Amino acid sequence: MIPAKGYAAQNARTPLAPFRFERRDVRPRDVSIQIQYCGVCHSDLHQIRDEWGGSIFPMVPGHEIVGRVNRVGSQVTRYKEGDLVGVGCLVDSCRRCDNCQEGLEQYCTNGHSQTYNGLEQDKKTPTYGGYSDQIVVHEDFVLRVSDKLPLPNVAPLLCAGITTYSPLRHWQVGEGHRVAVLGLGGLGHMAVKFAAAFGAEVTMLSTSPGKEADARRLGAHKFVLTSDAAQLKAIRGSFDFIIDTVSAPHDYNLYLSLLRSDGIHICVGAPPTPAEIVGFNLIGARRSIAGSMIGGLPETQEMLDYCAEHNIVSDVEVIPIKDIDQAYERMLKGDVRYRFVIDMASLE
Repeated sequence: MIPAKGYAAQNARTPLAPFRFERRDVRPRDVSIQIQYCGVCHSDLHQIRDEWGGSIFPMVPGHEIVGRVNRVGSQVTRYKEGDLVGVGCLVDSCRRCDNCQEGLEQYCTNGHSQTYNGLEQDKKTPTYGGYSDQIVVHEDFVLRVSDKLPLPNVAPLLCAGITTYSPLRHWQVGEGHRVAVLGLGGLGHMAVKFAAAFGAEVTMLSTSPGKEADARRLGAHKFVLTSDAAQLKAIRGSFDFIIDTVSAPHDYNLYLSLLRSDGIHICVGAPPTPAEIVGFNLIGARRSIAGSMIGGLPETQEMLDYCAEHNIVSDVEVIPIKDIDQAYERMLKGDVRYRFVIDMASLE
C-alpha cells in the first residue's frame, strides 16, 4: 500500500479536515499520479452532505484531477514518468457491457467506479478522490493533457468541460442552431464556450443582470434576463436546444416553452428534488426533455485535444486546500467566476 494524505469528510455534518489513508500499490497496468490541481465541483458538496443519499464516509472528494505521472506499472504502454495527465469522474468500469465496449463507460450497465464516493470493481473497496496528494489509476482511465494550456484551468475540463461538451457533440450542435444556456456557473460558462466554438448562436438565460458582460465575453451572442416577463415572451419558441446546468429546483415548464418544435431541453444539472412537467409542454410541439452526464474515455480525450487545439479552458480561482469550506459557502452564493481549483501544493 502507498501512504497518502488529503482532506476528507468524516460524516455529512462536519467540515472537511486533514486525513491520512492508503492507496493501492501500483499494479502492472496502473499509473501513479502526483496531483497538482483538483477542481471543486458542486457535486462534491452534494455528496459530502449526503444530499443524494448513499454517501460513503470517510469521503475524499474531487474528480477534476491533473498532475504528473510519478510511477508506472510494468505493463503500462501509454504513459511514462513525467507525463502531464488527468483523471475525471471515473476510475474503472466493467469493461464488458455494450456501453463500455462502445466507449460509453459513464453509462456502464454493471456499475462504473466513481473516482470518489464509489467502490472499485471488487464492489468492496471505497474510492478516494483528488483532494489528495496522489492517486493510482488503471492506465485506461488516465487522460493525456497538453502542456499548451495552464494546468489549473484544465482541471475543471475533466467534469464541467466534458459534461457540457458531450451533449453538444451527441446532438450535433453547430452552425445554424440556436442554443440557450441556462445558468452561468461552472457548467454554464463551459457550455457557452463550447456552443459558440461549434458555431451555434448562443443565448445566455440568467436571473442575474450583472452576468451579461461576462456571458458575452465568454462567447454568448445574446443575453436574456429570465425574471423579465417581456424578455421571456419575446423568445418563446426560439431555441433548438436548451442546455440546463441548474442544480437547484426550477420551473422546467417555463423553459420548455422557449423551445421550437422538436426542440430538446438537455439537463446536465441535478436538482435535489423531483420536477413536475406538464405533458402538453412536450406533446404540443414534439419537444423532448433529456439528460446527459459526463462523456466516456474516448470522448473526454477528444474534448481535451479540442481544447488544446482551440485554446479553450475554464475560468478559475485557485485556492489553498485549507480554504475549501469557505469555497463551498461562496459557491453556494454564486461567488466564484467560475470554478474553484485547489492547488495541491498547499496540502501539508
